[in-house]
Amino acid sequence: MKKIISLAFLALSFIFSTPIHADEPLKFGVKAGLNVSDFYFDSDVFDKTNQAGWFIGPTVKFTLPVVGLGMDASVLYDYRSAKLDYATMTQTVKQQQIAIPVNARYSIGLGSTASVFLFGGPQVAFNIGEKEYQWNMSSTYALKNSNFSINLGFGVTAFKHLQVSANYNIACGKTGHATWKTATDAATSAFKKKDSRNSSWQVGVAYFF
Repeated sequence: MKKIISLAFLALSFIFSTPIHADEPLKFGVKAGLNVSDFYFDSDVFDKTNQAGWFIGPTVKFTLPVVGLGMDASVLYDYRSAKLDYATMTQTVKQQQIAIPVNARYSIGLGSTASVFLFGGPQVAFNIGEKEYQWNMSSTYALKNSNFSINLGFGVTAFKHLQVSANYNIACGKTGHATWKTATDAATSAFKKKDSRNSSWQVGVAYFF
């Protein structure tokens, strides 16, 4: 945990210490959007139904001293959920986190009013909501306190203020784990354990002041 927090602060420190073009000042804004999460499980453990979530928070972008290159960083409240069915019981697992994505981006101008860009980079997130869900004494699902992922996507900037983007947030390593015991294991004290990875498709809109 301490290493992850240190890396996040190091990345943000690098961002704000990077030289900026005089004709393209540092821009602050607000970003919001929707996501649809993929909770990867073994079908023998849980049946799932993906649900739409959302995210919102402040964002900042700036250009690097190379034509077309830039970076952006955000601090987002990110809400994801999925309905998980185990036996005859259903629960909605809610993953609430503070996400800090830091992306490198490459833009191509489409005239004086618009440009398209590709972006990608790491994201660290810290869970702030409920972390453990229990169906019965033999089935639980627990989220990790923090997780690491990668963003890959593209977007369009119009009139220098409005930005629309789409990306896939790819979980690196486990996001949580399920623990369960089947009827055939009822006489023993052994539980089975399976890790999960919660990735997400995201569509966002940002406005820069």
